[in-house]
Amino acid sequence: MLFNSLAFAVFLPCVFFLYWALPEKYRGALLLIASYYFYMSWNVKYVVLILFTTIVSYVCALCMEKYPARKKPFLWGALVSCLGILFLFKYFNFFMDTLARAAQVVALPVHKVTLALMLPVGISFYTFQTLSYVIDVYRGDVRAERNFFTYAAFISFFPQLVAGPIERTGNLLPQIKEKHVFDSQKAVYGLKLMAWGFLKKLVIADNLAVYVDQIFGDVHYYSGFSMLLAALFFTIQIYCDFSGYSDIAIGTAKLFGINLMRNFNSPYFATSVRDFWSRWHISLSTWFRDYVYIPLGGNRKGRVRTILNQLVTMLVSGLWHGAAFTYVVWGGIHGILQALENVLPFCRRHNRLSREGKERCGERVLSRVLTFTVVMLAWVFFRADSLRDACYVLVHMWDGISRPVLYLAQGFADLELQTVDACLTVLLPLTLLWLYDYKALTCDPIDAISRLRPAVRWGIYYAFIFLVLMLASFNAQEFVYFQF
Repeated sequence: MLFNSLAFAVFLPCVFFLYWALPEKYRGALLLIASYYFYMSWNVKYVVLILFTTIVSYVCALCMEKYPARKKPFLWGALVSCLGILFLFKYFNFFMDTLARAAQVVALPVHKVTLALMLPVGISFYTFQTLSYVIDVYRGDVRAERNFFTYAAFISFFPQLVAGPIERTGNLLPQIKEKHVFDSQKAVYGLKLMAWGFLKKLVIADNLAVYVDQIFGDVHYYSGFSMLLAALFFTIQIYCDFSGYSDIAIGTAKLFGINLMRNFNSPYFATSVRDFWSRWHISLSTWFRDYVYIPLGGNRKGRVRTILNQLVTMLVSGLWHGAAFTYVVWGGIHGILQALENVLPFCRRHNRLSREGKERCGERVLSRVLTFTVVMLAWVFFRADSLRDACYVLVHMWDGISRPVLYLAQGFADLELQTVDACLTVLLPLTLLWLYDYKALTCDPIDAISRLRPAVRWGIYYAFIFLVLMLASFNAQEFVYFQF
């Protein structure tokens, strides 16, 4: 069931009104039932996987508390079971294919075994949520949850089940358990945040996806500015698609009195790659920081070890996104860029001035432009179907740039972008996005608009509705991160 579907438009109001109409003691059960129904709407069979993962992590966490002297085997039991399912469904074929190719290099006969398994939606997200739970219990940071149904609702909470944010036990689980009183202001704010998320998805991401898919679907047919535009458009598309999902998820949770963590914080205004990762997919980047980077030693064991830890963490992050070398290379690029920021003198100076708030305005603008550019070029590996295609795009996007007028004209012609279309479907929404994210650097734009005079505030609301109705794509396209 997609957020941008008619089914969800019926499902959500029904669950919302039932939730607040029922007595408090039945609301948790309703959330659990609604969440499992939401998940089963994709494929009924794969509900077995999330149920198995939930049961294993629940039992292992209880056993770790009951038998503290022998808690490590239970931790490993949970890790192996949960990661084993993730490996089987997401990485087994990739591993076997890589093994077969390596064997061919050394002339070893290997029969490649593949499994015809569909990737269960959201498996990477709920697996990481269960792993953080059992690790936190092992560390003694949280107590194991006794009520299985409460814990199951925590793992399967439908707004963030299939694409995050990846919630921490200490934030979401207590909110699942506590008594909620309807807060109209929180609910209204949630609806406004959802509306903004739908605009990013339907008006910006889905419209840009048409051009992105056209170019990356047949990269060898194009060259020059059209490829550069495709890279730029995908950079915006994936941000609006994923942050749009997060906004809808966070807004939906607020309708039930639950606060999910912020997942994006104006990432394309980052002044360094490290700063980018503190603003992009925050729930995942902090997960890798707490459960991979810091356990590896973090920055406590010298500069060389810090760089190695950064590289390993980002390579694993790339692999988490998908079972292909394109994602691994994408993660490796971000790891190398962060390592360079730790080594190069001018980068270290910039990072220090940025932390101290002493950098000049011109330096800040330049660092944002450079960071955006390298992030955009790295996204090419993320989007391309193969490493060969990614390299082809990066090499040939500059073809003809020595003749700027023809370079630009040919690119617009390849994408069939007319002046009016470009202004309405591209420039206007992107300008709105830029203004919103720039404002978000210093305050909450939704809250700021809510405090304006009624005439101005409602003028903005009506303009917003008109823009969505005029430009939105209502084809119910899947969110990009559903494939991860």
